Amino acid sequence: MTIQTPSHQGFYGPISDDIWQRAKKIKLLICDVDGVFSDGRIYLNNSGEETKAFHTRDGYGVRSALTSGINVAVITGRKSQIVENRMSALGIKDIYQGIDNKFVPYEALIKQYNVAADEVAYIGDDMVDLPVMKVVGLAVCVADGHPFVRMHCHMTTHIKGGHGALRELTDLLLLSQGKFENAHGMSI
Repeated sequence: MTIQTPSHQGFYGPISDDIWQRAKKIKLLICDVDGVFSDGRIYLNNSGEETKAFHTRDGYGVRSALTSGINVAVITGRKSQIVENRMSALGIKDIYQGIDNKFVPYEALIKQYNVAADEVAYIGDDMVDLPVMKVVGLAVCVADGHPFVRMHCHMTTHIKGGHGALRELTDLLLLSQGKFENAHGMSI
């Protein structure tokens, strides 16, 4: 069965020609964690241990991107073993935690993967993400991201962070690059 997806039509709604063309070029996807992979809330139990909830759809999207030749990296301001464990389980090798200035690891990643700025997508939700979002080829904010950030990105997802917003982006990247039907993800 072949999925009939007209050019510039995503699963979540129409995609402008500008966004579609930007998505076609992406070779590296950089993600924030809190507010993107998770809903941004931090849960603490009585022992003070932090927990987070992650959506399996986002996991499937990350695995699909990785197995389709799109590198995925994470840059986050917080540091936790939960993030290390989740990202490692998904196959993400480049995990930058406890980062105040996200531009520094961004520069390291574009050198490491030998990509130009227009071949990089970044998905975030808050002000700390803007310095990188302003220079990449496809800057994406989640639906419930800060209004100022939404005003300064190329695309806003239809789905909220932690609820499949990242999958919405990976689906777009794979569709625009003609890789969707052959992608191999896992709901982990």
